Amino acid sequence: MKAIFQDSLPPEQWADVGLPGISPCAPDDWLRVDEAYAGQMAYRAHLLAAKPDAVLWMDNSAGPAAEELLDAALGVLPSLGFEREGDTVACPDGRRVIIDGAAPLWTLGHLVQEDLCILQPDGAEHVLTGAVLCFPASWKLSEKVGRPLMAIHEPVEEYDAMLGRRVQRMFDAVKPGRPLQRHNRLRYVHSDLHQPHTKVAADHMPFVRSERQCILRLPQTDAVVFSIHTWVIKG
Repeated sequence: MKAIFQDSLPPEQWADVGLPGISPCAPDDWLRVDEAYAGQMAYRAHLLAAKPDAVLWMDNSAGPAAEELLDAALGVLPSLGFEREGDTVACPDGRRVIIDGAAPLWTLGHLVQEDLCILQPDGAEHVLTGAVLCFPASWKLSEKVGRPLMAIHEPVEEYDAMLGRRVQRMFDAVKPGRPLQRHNRLRYVHSDLHQPHTKVAADHMPFVRSERQCILRLPQTDAVVFSIHTWVIKG
């Protein structure tokens, strides 16, 4: 796949923050459109067609939450340059996407740049019950489905039991209409957005990859959504 780059990172993506590094987010600012929209969306469509089992998964229990997530996104999109006409959405890159209520995550995967993960409470933890994840950064969706937060973050050295409890408390406490955000920034050897394999360390890592991650609660189903907007630039 041809490399897809943004021109630059937003200033806040350059700030160095530790885990969890959380700050408030404006209510409708969990989705964004940038200059790489057309390229990223073409790649997302390719991945959803070529390897759907690798980038899309949903447990039956997540159906109502996925439908609510789609409705929430459709409410935000007009402010980002989208136009809705009945069951069709005209996108900023000229594509027209049919809204399929029976496949809400598939529809979202063709509309927005963000990867979207649905987590629902199960006992004391939130469990991953659905996701459209086209641009993983060194992790596989198949290894995380149906798992709780602590198990999802097992490979992350900094994610110890204490941090895990802090993050779980944050997922418990996030309020509808008051999303949270954080970001990261890492260097990579390869520019590919779809990197489900372990990150390769090397002396020369010419690409900067940065994620803006938002956490929001859906008021009707009480599910928590974890959204990921990815930038890749030549470093």
